[in-house]
Amino acid sequence: MRLAGKTAIITGAAGGIGAATVRRFCEEGSQVVLVDIDADALKSVMAEIERDHAKAQLKALALDMGVEDSSKAIVDATLSQFGSIDIVVNNAGIRSYEAMIDAKAETWQKILSTNLLSYAFLSREALPALRRSKGNIVNVSSTHAVNPRAGMGQYDVAKAGILSLTRTLAFEEAPHQVRVNAVCPGLTLTPFHVRRFASQGKSEQDLRAEKVDHNLQRRWADPREVAHPILWLASDEASFVTAATLMVDGGTRV
Repeated sequence: MRLAGKTAIITGAAGGIGAATVRRFCEEGSQVVLVDIDADALKSVMAEIERDHAKAQLKALALDMGVEDSSKAIVDATLSQFGSIDIVVNNAGIRSYEAMIDAKAETWQKILSTNLLSYAFLSREALPALRRSKGNIVNVSSTHAVNPRAGMGQYDVAKAGILSLTRTLAFEEAPHQVRVNAVCPGLTLTPFHVRRFASQGKSEQDLRAEKVDHNLQRRWADPREVAHPILWLASDEASFVTAATLMVDGGTRV
């Protein structure tokens, strides 16, 4: 029960890594506020966790993290429900497939608003409470923050920005005993990828069994394998870890 008595906010909570993190936090005794734009997916995740953990204390908020006002609404609702904030896991994210020569201003705005600015805004709104609790922030970036690709430049630029934001926040908040760290997941078998490959005739079982050249372990990660390091960084076991970037990528090939 490494998070017993603690309250966490997790964005992108209805997706693969987010949902797995909510589950791990509940298993370790945390109260969790789940945030996602997909209300139906949130209900499904809530139902599954409440089925498996009858004593889980959860609150779901269906909000668009690309809207600045959502961050204040999340913090206000969390403090109203649970009275404190100990952990923020910034995990919300959307994708776009555009070469830089074709990248539109509208797409840039959507990607940066959700994938980077939401991290800054939610952190800003939560920091007064995190200072009181001497809590911490875990930002979910990507291996592509340091290993960008052709065709997803906007996404990769935002993920690189998260690493800079993480270190800046860590430096600024150290005097207040607030830790800030980042994880960079590699190839992770989330529902997004399962749906994407289903259109190509590959099942989830096929993907789990196949050998890939993307990383040294030659496989996809299960979302839980990313949730474990997030849990560790959020726990007191990582009390001397801040401004760190943890690669959770199976040894991604450059």
